[in-house]
Amino acid sequence: MTELLPLLTYCFVMSSTPGPNNMMLTASGANFGYRGSLPHLLGIGVGGAVQTFVACLGLGALFAACPALHAMLRVTGALYLLVLAWKLTGGAAVKGAEVPRPLSFAQGALFQAVNPKSWVKAITVASVFMPAGMGVASGALLLSVVSLAITFPCTSAWALFGVAIRRFLTDPRRHRLFNGIMAGALAVLALLFLR
Repeated sequence: MTELLPLLTYCFVMSSTPGPNNMMLTASGANFGYRGSLPHLLGIGVGGAVQTFVACLGLGALFAACPALHAMLRVTGALYLLVLAWKLTGGAAVKGAEVPRPLSFAQGALFQAVNPKSWVKAITVASVFMPAGMGVASGALLLSVVSLAITFPCTSAWALFGVAIRRFLTDPRRHRLFNGIMAGALAVLALLFLR
């Protein structure tokens, strides 16, 4: 069986650090509160667990066998995060537009299919932490459940952070500063993807 502590640590770091999911959950928490963000939050967790399960069943092996595909994913993911960072720093839609309702469970789950950070997490879990002494399906299920168990409290913290700061973001200067900090975090994450 896989060493649990390194797996838990990796899942914690990937789920806690800034990324598209956490940026969206912070904004959702600020706009809709925790309860309004809960379907989105649960969708992210379940979508990521399904993604991890599928990666463990073979997609992860494909990326491990073809390092060029993994490198392409890292570059694509980094570029995507840089685009998100750019939009946060000056996009008119981020500054003034209000989202009419929070994302649903299905939208949160389906977003994982296009989220580069989520793919990197799922593929790394599949290729590094797959238990040697278990069957493929049972090992994939174990890793998916562990990933879900770690993801939910970590992403909840980002939504709760949004709830906590919502009253401070009514000032446009504070809002711009907050967006700049979030954009900087995404840019740093993009650079880490390229290492």
